[in-house]
Amino acid sequence: MELTESVKKYLIETVERLKGRERRFFMARTVKELGIGGQRRAEKELGWDRTTIRKGMNELNTGITCLDAFRQRGRKAIEEHIPNLLLDITNIVDGQSQTDPSFKTSRLYTRLSAREVREQLILQKGYEESELPSEKTIANKLNALGYYPSKILKSKPKKRSRKQTQFFHV
Repeated sequence: MELTESVKKYLIETVERLKGRERRFFMARTVKELGIGGQRRAEKELGWDRTTIRKGMNELNTGITCLDAFRQRGRKAIEEHIPNLLLDITNIVDGQSQTDPSFKTSRLYTRLSAREVREQLILQKGYEESELPSEKTIANKLNALGYYPSKILKSKPKKRSRKQTQFFHV
């Protein structure tokens, strides 16, 4: 089978649009049509991965579809490594939080920063420094639990005063 530039372009664009099983099936059928040496030719001329082609050929020949384990990829959440972490964070932050004063949202504001929560986890709950996640991760978990760290103003200076200030000339 002759692969002209237009045919190559068509095959590459089609493979880019397909995903998963359909993509592998299309690649395997195309390689079968190319004949002997089709896998190497497809790799060289079309830029296809030979392991993907082989997987597609096995699926085509046996009729058994390989499952893609996308959900098993990537890093696991910190809760899977430390199961009681979210509960411990909630126990620490609950005493230091308050609801939105205007009652427009259900947000809980806390005086504790992520750094302080991390320190309290070490002091109160007995966690080791090395096993706890970073401050950024704890801040993300606080936000996911509905806690928003905010600074509490102790006193707010007035903008203007009716009282005249006295100037002393030296």
